Amino acid sequence: MRRIGVTERRARLGRRHRLGAGCQAADPVEAAASMVALHATDPATVHLSVAARVPGSEVASTERALYDDRALIRMLGMRRTVFVVPTPFAPVVQAACTDDIAVKQRKLLVKHLAEAGVAEDAETCGRWLATVEESTATALALRGSATAQELASDEPRLRTRLSMAAGKSYAAQPYVTSRVLFQLSAEGRIVRGRPLGTWLSGQHQWSPSADWLPGGLGDKPPAEEARTTLARAWLTSFGPGTSADLQWYAGWTLGQTRKALAAVDAVEVELDDGQVGYVLPDDDAPEEPVDPWVAFLPGLDPTPMGWKDRGWFLGPHKSKLFDTTGNVGPTIWSDGRIIGGWGQPESGEVRYELLEDVGADVTALVEAEASRWTTWLSGVRVTPRFRSPLERKLSLG
Repeated sequence: MRRIGVTERRARLGRRHRLGAGCQAADPVEAAASMVALHATDPATVHLSVAARVPGSEVASTERALYDDRALIRMLGMRRTVFVVPTPFAPVVQAACTDDIAVKQRKLLVKHLAEAGVAEDAETCGRWLATVEESTATALALRGSATAQELASDEPRLRTRLSMAAGKSYAAQPYVTSRVLFQLSAEGRIVRGRPLGTWLSGQHQWSPSADWLPGGLGDKPPAEEARTTLARAWLTSFGPGTSADLQWYAGWTLGQTRKALAAVDAVEVELDDGQVGYVLPDDDAPEEPVDPWVAFLPGLDPTPMGWKDRGWFLGPHKSKLFDTTGNVGPTIWSDGRIIGGWGQPESGEVRYELLEDVGADVTALVEAEASRWTTWLSGVRVTPRFRSPLERKLSLG
């Protein structure tokens, strides 16, 4: 069993994640493909993740890939998280992850409808939901694109309220609107289009999939084949990784993960901590070193969110850089490891804090990168959706 140590894993990260000097991507689509997908729960992450990997990138070029060329698509994927995916890869993600999520979420929504007294039993609630979905899809098709509010005016039943956590201090009665649109998107029938407002906005126009893309999302492969393809893509970008890493990343069961690793003929390697990792069978040659590099990555960037076990690049910095539910804030990287974090006060400039002594040369690179990001953001202040303790600290003042 070949051993792949931390130094080599960090070199792989720098090259394959398009962060190392001379390793960067040519455009937003290549940047997304190199990461399997870009996290999009926080809309700003997409643009900042691309800008970290594509020299000279601008918001406009990423928006063009998303909304004009439609070479990238925003969709629900792994772990019930929203991602931006290269459009040809969308059917793989749909079959490998999203279809299972859609089944589970439909059962949950029917349960919540029954608890809210929308109908007398779960079966009747299921029929009610199906009727509202069809009416909503028809309204959207007639409009071509629409906001959630516009669709609710066309289909008043979208204003039905759920009863969440009744009797609790955090009880709520949200409209069913977002849940119905979530369900339709999880089943690949509708897609999120342009944002309402700036590139920081989390609200989007909705469009029928068949209108957004010729033929919709395209032909899906069988689920097991799709999981094999996704596992191969993950190992290409993130290998070596453990079985637990892949299972966490994809949101699969242990059995699904083992089958996918077996299907790609994954090769076992020994990691520095004694764990067994996996690489593709043609990907176990020694990695060439990468020239020294520094990168500022946004909150929820796909690099730190690509593995369950992050100790080999995170070190002792988790409490300052992650929130309490496991979401990473803005980070600073040097040669494949995290060395600090960054944030923006109201004035908009990029501030940073190093969490270890990295020497004068690396500190100079960090200072130059902070200045570059201040220029790139040009006064736009990005407040991460999930805020880490260090980012909060740096945003004050």
